[in-house]
Amino acid sequence: MAEAHQAVAFQFTVTPDGIDLQLCHEALRQIYLSGLHSWKKRFIRFKNGVMTGVYPGSPPGFMVVVVSYMSYNKYHKLDPSLGMFAKLTMALTAYFAPDIQKIVGGVLVGTGLWITIIFIMRNALKCLLSWHGWMYSRHGSVSLGTRLWMLLVKVFSGRKPMLYSFQNSLPRLPVPPVKDTCRRYLESARPLMDDEQFERMKGLAKDFEKNLGPRLQWYLKLKSWWASNYVSDWWEEYIYLRGRGPIMVNSNYYAMDFLYVFPTSIQAARAGNAIHAIMLYRRKLDRAQIKPIYLLANKVPLCSAQWERMFNTTRIPGLETDTIQHMNESKHIAVYHKGRFFKVWMFYDGRLLLPREIEQQMERILADKSEPMPGEEALAALTAGDRTPWAKARDAYFSRGKNKQSLDAIEKAAFFVTLDDTEQRFVEKNPIKSLDSFAKSLLHGKCYDRWFDKSFNLIVFKNGTMGLNAEHSWADAPIIGHLWEHVLSMDPFKLGYTEEGHCCGEPHPNLPGPQRLQWDIPAECQDVIQSSLTIARTLADDVDCHSFPFNDFGKGLIKKCRTSPDAFIQIALQLAHYRDKGKFCLTYEASMTRLFREGRTETVRSCTMETCTFVRSMIRDETVREERLKLLKEAAEKHQNMYRLAMTGKGIDRHLFCLYVVSKYLGEDSPFLKEVLSEPWRLSTSQTPLQQVELFDLVRHPEYVSSGGGFGPVADDGYGVSYIIVGENLINFHISSKHSSPETDSHRFGGNIRQAMLDILDLFQLDKKAIK
Repeated sequence: MAEAHQAVAFQFTVTPDGIDLQLCHEALRQIYLSGLHSWKKRFIRFKNGVMTGVYPGSPPGFMVVVVSYMSYNKYHKLDPSLGMFAKLTMALTAYFAPDIQKIVGGVLVGTGLWITIIFIMRNALKCLLSWHGWMYSRHGSVSLGTRLWMLLVKVFSGRKPMLYSFQNSLPRLPVPPVKDTCRRYLESARPLMDDEQFERMKGLAKDFEKNLGPRLQWYLKLKSWWASNYVSDWWEEYIYLRGRGPIMVNSNYYAMDFLYVFPTSIQAARAGNAIHAIMLYRRKLDRAQIKPIYLLANKVPLCSAQWERMFNTTRIPGLETDTIQHMNESKHIAVYHKGRFFKVWMFYDGRLLLPREIEQQMERILADKSEPMPGEEALAALTAGDRTPWAKARDAYFSRGKNKQSLDAIEKAAFFVTLDDTEQRFVEKNPIKSLDSFAKSLLHGKCYDRWFDKSFNLIVFKNGTMGLNAEHSWADAPIIGHLWEHVLSMDPFKLGYTEEGHCCGEPHPNLPGPQRLQWDIPAECQDVIQSSLTIARTLADDVDCHSFPFNDFGKGLIKKCRTSPDAFIQIALQLAHYRDKGKFCLTYEASMTRLFREGRTETVRSCTMETCTFVRSMIRDETVREERLKLLKEAAEKHQNMYRLAMTGKGIDRHLFCLYVVSKYLGEDSPFLKEVLSEPWRLSTSQTPLQQVELFDLVRHPEYVSSGGGFGPVADDGYGVSYIIVGENLINFHISSKHSSPETDSHRFGGNIRQAMLDILDLFQLDKKAIK
């Protein structure tokens, strides 16, 4: 094959006259270009590290400070360094001439002054970002104090920040007082307990607050002073990596393609543009050229730490706990098609492959008619089943020889691509069945055609539709969502396709083809693969997915009601759930804590006393509309306040979780914590934010909307609900549950959500046509 020939840099033969070297100049050229690319990347990383390390200072700022200091000292004959300059000059007398002494001393003192200015600016910014009063301002109005605060934040934020520039300026996540956490927990638990249950729980909480709680809190305080974030490392380890069940469905989540637009029906071409766009995003990430994410009119930065492991990352199974393996560099991707695995290099001639060249590589894979090796076709089912059997099989059968080399090619790839041999797409004549099938395919596929351990899988279907499946431990959904928005915006608008549907450009005449990975999988390992596949299929077949676009109205109309769109939807979910099951349940809404360094998520307990009172008023026919509106306003305000508390480090669940972890380390048993942590989340919800609104012109091109994404149910008898608010007039919902539960039905719940949204809007008696 061509790639085998190109891989040999030289050959030699022994003759009577000596050794005759036969150099392959093309191979040596590729080696040179590859090395050049690597050194460029190292230099860029070093430069970015320096720029981030001194931010909000900058090298030009260093020159200004040093020159200004030396000029001031020369012309005014004054020493603002309080004698330090003179002492340095005397110390340098034995080494330099008098003129050089002044220059070196001035540079050293100027450097110290520059570092001092950076230190002051960074800590001033950290103090400013620790204030969250701006979150409590009424929507549409900003107080004078908040305006002054915003001005100071802008002054101390520096110019032209890169992705990681603010990491050292972000405040640490505070540890809430045990008393406050217990009080807020009891408040959240009240609507779900009768009087007897509540009094019992109140007693447990009071005992914990007085006795064990303060001792556990002391350890958490100590950790919060020492570690960057007192929650995130334990959350990653105990919630994600120590789980021994399948990560497919239970942990991994998915992101969908455009809803109404199909840029091309050629599978290889769609893969070519998407892969190229992803690699361009990785290049921007390596160079820290991605802009930081902000809140409040681009003034308040969010933590960017989760971006670090987006690429070249794999979850490695272990006997008791998994680990996350991250490579600094990876120049290839791994591709799966019809039971075969391929390694595809992303660089040639010292540059990234162009879209048409990547399409060319995908065409070669699609045209390959070779059969899978024994055990190869369903190999990825090991990543879909239980973790411990996969860890044992990995150690026993994939730690040496060709199996290790092939597994390394997958685990060290930039990301994983599946060229799916099925067709998925939104069909207008059959929207429910088509979208449900699309969602299930992205969530679990055939259980053996996605490598669920990779940071993310790009899935390109036979008809050109695509989506993502992402592993959860390394980051949360908004991070992968940012990448996906970049891909969807680049694909049809910036990269485009020819009239025939191919990628723009020409194929490369000398491009080496993909490398087929080789395996030698013994019968014993094949049995483990089949066992994992059986477990995964049982889990996948039980998932009831329902995805639907709600286009009766969107956030534009909700804002006319002077209500938060998120609060409106969360209250509608409570009304829908009560109609669906006839009762309330413990509800999880994901909020983020990325206002703090290395922050991830916090829980908003959406089922509140105020919301329950409103829902009951909607059930009772005798309640008048004005009373329902009043109760709705109270419920929405309560929800908004809880969301603010969660975002500002005053949430309930992460604090209780960490207290529980400390109790286990100390060998202490807490009935209160044990009961709290064992309560099931029967309604788990999450909003997928649209972060880069400027990339999509939804006014002129409303059809270019993302469908968002979804996840599996958290409880066996509960629902998982994800929603994305797109533009002004569309909300996409993704619902999951389990067929095995007699209490749940995703389609029934979807109907209840739709009706609840309409019923709540009707309370305002708005004339939609007049508003439009």
